[in-house]
Amino acid sequence: MEAFGYFVTTFQQYLWSFPMLFLLLGTHLYFTFRLRFIQRKVPKGIRLSISGNKQGFPALATALAATIGTGNIVGISTAIAIGGPGAVFWCWVTGVLGIATCYGECFLSAKYRVKKADGTYGGGPMYVLEHVLHRKGMAAAFSLFTVLAAFGIGSSVQAHSIRMAVQEQVDISPHFIGITAGVLAGMVIIGGSRQIAKVCTWLVPAMSIFYLGGCVLIILLNYRVLGETVRLIFSSAFTLPAAGGGLAGSAFMAAMRTGISRGLFTNEAGLGSIPMTAATAATKSPVEQGLISMTGPFWDTVVMCAITGISSVSSMIAHPEAYENVAMDKMCFAAFSQLPFFGEEMLSVSLVMFAFATIIGWNVYGECAAEYLWGEGGKKVFQVVYMLFVYLGAVMSLDIVWGLSDLFNSFMAIPNLLCLWMLRKTVISESA
Repeated sequence: MEAFGYFVTTFQQYLWSFPMLFLLLGTHLYFTFRLRFIQRKVPKGIRLSISGNKQGFPALATALAATIGTGNIVGISTAIAIGGPGAVFWCWVTGVLGIATCYGECFLSAKYRVKKADGTYGGGPMYVLEHVLHRKGMAAAFSLFTVLAAFGIGSSVQAHSIRMAVQEQVDISPHFIGITAGVLAGMVIIGGSRQIAKVCTWLVPAMSIFYLGGCVLIILLNYRVLGETVRLIFSSAFTLPAAGGGLAGSAFMAAMRTGISRGLFTNEAGLGSIPMTAATAATKSPVEQGLISMTGPFWDTVVMCAITGISSVSSMIAHPEAYENVAMDKMCFAAFSQLPFFGEEMLSVSLVMFAFATIIGWNVYGECAAEYLWGEGGKKVFQVVYMLFVYLGAVMSLDIVWGLSDLFNSFMAIPNLLCLWMLRKTVISESA
C-alpha cells in the first residue's frame, strides 16, 4: 500500500507540474484570445444570474457550491506557504483566464443538452462527446472518472475536512461527525436536483458572505500594511533570476507554478464538472447560459481567492510571530486568530459550510455521470454509496485518496478539453 501511495503521489505531481498546467493554461489563453476577451462580459453574466434569468442562477449556485470549497481557504494558505505571496497573483491570473474556458465548455453542454422524460434537462461533456463527436468510449471514460472523483474530492475528502474543522474546536467522535454529515447530506441529496439547487441558492451566498466578512475584517485590522501586502504579492510574482541569482529564479518559478496549479484546480474551469449543471438550466440561449456559468470562476478565484490571499499575506506581515512553527494547513487559523473575537471558531464554521456545500454540489456531478453510465437505477445506487463515502471520509486517513482525487480530476479534464478543442469553431462562430 505504501508503494502504491508513492506511485499515486509521484504520478499526480508529475501530471500537475507540467502536462496539465500546459494543457489547461494553453486552453485558457486560446479561448481568451479567440473569444476576444469574453471576460469583459462578466458584469453581464452577473446581471443575468441575479435578475434576468431565474433558471440560470440555481444551476450557477449548484456549481459554486461544488467549486467554492475548502481549497479557497486552506488551499490558498498552503499555496502561499509553498510558493510565497506571489502565488496569490498567479492564482488570480489563472482564474481570470479560466473564465473563457468555462464559457466554452458550458456553451457546448447547454447547446447539446438532452430533454428527459420528466421534462427536465441533462447534459455535460459525455453527451457532447457521444452525440456530437461520436466518441462514446471517451464519454464513458469521462463519466467513470467523474464518479470516482465524486467519491474522493466530492465526498470523503470534504467529510474529512469537516471532521478536522469540528475537532479543532470540540473533542468529538469522528464516527458521530461522519454519521451526522452523511445524514444531513442525504436529506438534501434524496430530494433531487431541484432540492439541491434550492439549498445552494441560499447556502452559497450565506457561507461566502460569512467567510468573506472575516477576511475583510482581517484586512481592515491590518490596513497599515495593506500597501506593503499588495507590493509584496506583485514583486514576489515577478521576481527575476537576474535580480538575485538562482535563488530568486527558483522563488519565481515556485510562485508561478504553485499559484497557477492552485488556481486551475480550485475554479474547475476545464475539468468538465461545471458544464453538467449548466446543461440542467432551462435557458433558451447557450450563449446566455455560458455567460451565467462563466461567472463561477470569477467568484471562486478572482474574488474569493484574492481576498483570502490578501488577508493571509497582510496577517503574515503584521503578525509574523503568529506563524512561527505553524503547519501549512493551519496557516489560515493563524490569520483568523488575529480577529478580536471568535476568529478560529468563525473559520471552523466556514470550513464546515464550504465542505458541506461541496458534498452536495459534487453529488450532482456524480449523479449525472452515474445516470449516463447506468441509467436511473445506477443514479440511486450512486447516492447510497456516495453517502457511505461521506461517513468513511470522516473516520479514515485519506492520504492516498487526495492523490487519487487529483488524478481522477486530471483524467476528467483530458476528454473534456479534447471535446472543447474539436468543437472550438462552433463555440467561436456562434459566440461572435
